[in-house]
Amino acid sequence: MQTDRRIPADANRARLGLVLALLAAGLLRFWALPHGVPFSVQVDEPEVMVRAVRMMKSGDLNPHFYDYPTLYMYLQALVATGRFLFGAVRGEWASLAQAPHEAFYVWGRAVTAVMGTATVWVLYRVGMRWGRQTALLAAVMFAVMPLHVRESHFVLTDVPVTFFVMLAVLLSLRAHENATTGGFGLAGLAVGLAAATKYNGAVALVVPLLCVAMTPAVRPSRTAAVLATMAGTLGGFLVAAPYTLLDLPVFLNQFARLSAEYRTVTPGLDPVWLIYLKHLRIALGWPGSAIVIAGLLFGVFRVATGPSRLKWLVAVLFPVVYFRFISSQNLVFGRYLLPLLPLLSLLGATAVVAAVSSLRFTGLSRKGRNAVIIALTVLAVGPPAYTSIAFDADAARVWTTEQAYLWMLANVPKGSKVTMESRQILLPDTYRATYLGQLRMQPFDRFIEQDVEYLVASSQCYGPYLNVAAGGPQRHPEEYADYMNIFSRTDELVRFTPSSDHPGPELRILKIRRTAAPQ
Repeated sequence: MQTDRRIPADANRARLGLVLALLAAGLLRFWALPHGVPFSVQVDEPEVMVRAVRMMKSGDLNPHFYDYPTLYMYLQALVATGRFLFGAVRGEWASLAQAPHEAFYVWGRAVTAVMGTATVWVLYRVGMRWGRQTALLAAVMFAVMPLHVRESHFVLTDVPVTFFVMLAVLLSLRAHENATTGGFGLAGLAVGLAAATKYNGAVALVVPLLCVAMTPAVRPSRTAAVLATMAGTLGGFLVAAPYTLLDLPVFLNQFARLSAEYRTVTPGLDPVWLIYLKHLRIALGWPGSAIVIAGLLFGVFRVATGPSRLKWLVAVLFPVVYFRFISSQNLVFGRYLLPLLPLLSLLGATAVVAAVSSLRFTGLSRKGRNAVIIALTVLAVGPPAYTSIAFDADAARVWTTEQAYLWMLANVPKGSKVTMESRQILLPDTYRATYLGQLRMQPFDRFIEQDVEYLVASSQCYGPYLNVAAGGPQRHPEEYADYMNIFSRTDELVRFTPSSDHPGPELRILKIRRTAAPQ
């Protein structure tokens, strides 16, 4: 009777733990959500948001752009419609033309945050195949994962594609358990939606196909299950990204151009796989990395020895295949690793739970076992949670970019021609803004020829050259001289220096000094 009472008690504790994990995940992903809007949004956010708002305003659902598929653009267009109606009711605008795309970022980011939080729940459901303890620990580890927390703040496709990939994993395992063709069709549909969010989501097709191959007595047949999986994938992709077919020549041309960019090798960099391993190490931290490696090795052992080989094979194989896929590309961004992280969290959780379970067979006292459990949990969750909280706390502060943006709105006349380094500050359309990787990349006289009035210099660009303590002027004499020439021929109007209260780069707003025209 004690055992009968313990099962619901464990289940209730697990449910409570899941609720707390979801609350933590939501808090970390919604905290500081407006950071950088509208003056310093993430570099690729406008690629999605500007097109989504254009779709809403024009009714033209053709993106005319295929670096990303369209599912997330369509979802953002729906959310933008809701945001427009909300703004109209509040009197913010009286027509579509009055609504700038900058007004839609926060709601758009909220969609990403919701999908990021929902991925924690999906991972928990997947993890239940390993037991409540493993599922809960995996959910907690992923809830505080710094890379996923950070990317959940932006209107980008990597967090949504991670959600659909994990949904495909969950539906594939369910289809295997039920051995039904319809179940594999649904798993294929989730893969199609993943691919329609970001092309690399198609790699998840390996999961339902693997489950079909390892499911005995699929009803009505294994061939039917394979066909249902493929039909679900293709159907889901075409329904969510129809213009890849309706606008086929443009899609093919742009896709070929994009593929060529991913194949272009940048000389002098480390191998791509090594760069991604460094990103993973940073995302997981040293303790988390050791725990995940242990989980990966434990997973390989369970694949070899059983029982329940399939679930272990899915948990191990997809991260390996996906890592190999992105490592074969030559455009490298840490966020490309996101679809790996849920299953890596799951593998790490299996290692921790297995280590705790093995303590039963030692002579360690109960207090000692509890101490080990606490220590392993803190190692797995503590460092990434600290990093995520620190990121959100920094993002919630007023950055130097915001200070500079507000100062320019108040002090630089509208219509002025401004050239800025990088794209750290995005000015409204009321200014004639241009952007350079570095101000020194063109001769100073060209600024005068182009009637540029203001320059904005950033320490992220000039910092290494001007850092005397690091020997910048001696190591980079030409670059140092270029910046000294720029500073000597301009008047510094204001400088925003980073501090603990105002993180960010040092920014100098400069006005070009013009000589009087000869008489």
